[in-house]
Amino acid sequence: MNGVININKPPGWTSHDVVAKARGLLKEKQIGHLGTLDPMATGVLPLAVGIATRLIEFSSYSKEYVATCLLGKSTDSCDVTGKTINEKDPAGLSGEKIREELFKLKNITEQTPPMVSAVKFAGKKLYELARQGKVVERKPRAIKIEELEPIRVEVPRVTFRVVCSAGTYIRVLCQSLGEALAVGGCMESLERTRVGPFHLSASFTLEDVKKKTEEGNLSGMLLPSGSLVSHLGELRMGGPMLSDLCHGKKMNLPEGSAGTYRILNPEGLLCSVAEVSESGELRPRKVFGVEGIL
Repeated sequence: MNGVININKPPGWTSHDVVAKARGLLKEKQIGHLGTLDPMATGVLPLAVGIATRLIEFSSYSKEYVATCLLGKSTDSCDVTGKTINEKDPAGLSGEKIREELFKLKNITEQTPPMVSAVKFAGKKLYELARQGKVVERKPRAIKIEELEPIRVEVPRVTFRVVCSAGTYIRVLCQSLGEALAVGGCMESLERTRVGPFHLSASFTLEDVKKKTEEGNLSGMLLPSGSLVSHLGELRMGGPMLSDLCHGKKMNLPEGSAGTYRILNPEGLLCSVAEVSESGELRPRKVFGVEGIL
């Protein structure tokens, strides 16, 4: 079984819980996900199944969220599930001031991962260290806020939509908004509505997956593995050239821009993901054979 299933993660589940459940339902050990969601969060969690897991590294898509920030409360986890650090009455804040500071968040280009994140430090995930009461130094990471707009402002709550790069922590955005308004803030709710080409409106619940597997028909649910790299440029080739590439050989292209490409055979099936250097050298990074995969 190979492909992608766009799951709508329920609240209270970790991303690992969803993967484990899917492994049991699909009877497939090789399953990975495209970006961790917090247990309290819901929404889009695409699962790569079988051979599609080899393409996850090329799927660092931008993501879209709808989040609610609770102003006037700061916690050690930057969300409402954490230990309260400080509280301050936000009643005097105007909607105009809140919107003004919210729009400024679009200028943020770096974030420091919170201690409750899945980022690793010395081989351990930060949230594992946090559970032990440990706090370690974390380096800021580059992020990009592509779009940000308020949906509803009703003090003490601010609901907003944000489109951002992979690796952006929405809980930290909520903290930043609270700090900018001098009252503190933390994330109260979070729903991921899109990961690249995978939308919430086209997602499936785990119950949907269970029903489909019991029926023995995943038609309309299991998307092609190649959908994980549909955003990459494509190069088509066949004959000895494709055969050489699929045997791991490097080759020079007479023309073409540097970058990562999906290599398709004459039938349009994915045979490889390859890198083109500035000098025009084509080097395979993942190979699936001349017959290709969907």
